[in-house]
Amino acid sequence: MCVERWQKNKEVLESMATKLYNATVVGKITITPDLMIFRVDTDEAREEFEAGQNLLIGLYGFEKRSSNSEPELVPAEGDKLIQRPYSIASAKTETRQLEFYISQVKSGQLSSRLFNLDIGDRVYVGTKISGIFRLDETPDGSDIVMVATGTGIAPYISFLRSHIVERPESKMVVIQGAAHRWDLGYSSELTFLEKSFPNFFYLPTLTDADDRWDGYRLCIEDLLRKDILQNEFNITPDPERTHFFVSGQPEMVGRVSEWLHDFGYTRHHPDEPGELYIEEF
Repeated sequence: MCVERWQKNKEVLESMATKLYNATVVGKITITPDLMIFRVDTDEAREEFEAGQNLLIGLYGFEKRSSNSEPELVPAEGDKLIQRPYSIASAKTETRQLEFYISQVKSGQLSSRLFNLDIGDRVYVGTKISGIFRLDETPDGSDIVMVATGTGIAPYISFLRSHIVERPESKMVVIQGAAHRWDLGYSSELTFLEKSFPNFFYLPTLTDADDRWDGYRLCIEDLLRKDILQNEFNITPDPERTHFFVSGQPEMVGRVSEWLHDFGYTRHHPDEPGELYIEEF
C-alpha cells in the first residue's frame, strides 16, 4: 500500500509539473562543475525586455538534484514550485531562446536541481520580466564601467549584446574578478568584443592565478584604487561623466560602493536617479 500511495503521489506531482512547466532546455555548457551557461526555449515568446533585467526560473521540489550537490539546508517540499530570479544574458531582442549564467549552491534547493537537467528536459520560466539594473537608463555618451564577480557578469553580456553597436561614443569597460582562470565565464566572448570594438575594454583580474596567467593579480577594489581606469583608458570616476554598474558578491559590491561614494556617487533608483547601479548575488 505504501508503494502504491507513493507511486500515485509521484504521478500527481509529475502531472502538475507537466501542466506548469513552459520551457525546454536547449543548451547547457558546463564552465566548471558549479558554473554553467543555461539556455531555454519558451513555449510562448516573452515581451522584449531591457538588457539587465531578470526572469524567474522554477522546478518542483520532487525533481532530482545534481550528483555533486550536498544535503539541503532546508529540505524542499515535493509539491512546491521552487522559483528564483536569474539575470538574462541574452540580447534584449531574444524573446524565446533565453540564456542564463547560473552557479550551483550545493546545499540549495533550486540551482542543484537545475544542474541536474539535460537538454530536452522541461522547466518553468516566468512571464513577468523585471529589474532596474538597466543600461538604457544611462545618458547617451556617458562612459560605462561594469564590475562583476561570479554570475554577476550575466547582465553585462546582455548589455553588450544589446547595445555595444548603438553606443560607439561611450567607452565601455568590463572588470571581471575571479579566483582562477576557469572561473572567468564568457571571457572568450569578452576578449572577442575587445578586439572588435575600439570603445570596449576587458579587464579580468585573478586573486589566485597560476604561473601561466599574465594579467592582473588583484582583487577588484585594489585594481580600482591603483587608478588603472584613469591611467590606461582615461576614464575618470566622475558622476558627471561615468556611470558604474556593480554586480556580484555582496562583500565586493559593498567595498566598491564605498570607494565610489568618496567620489560623490549615489545609488540609482527609478524615483531617485543615481550614477551607481547595484545588483547583489
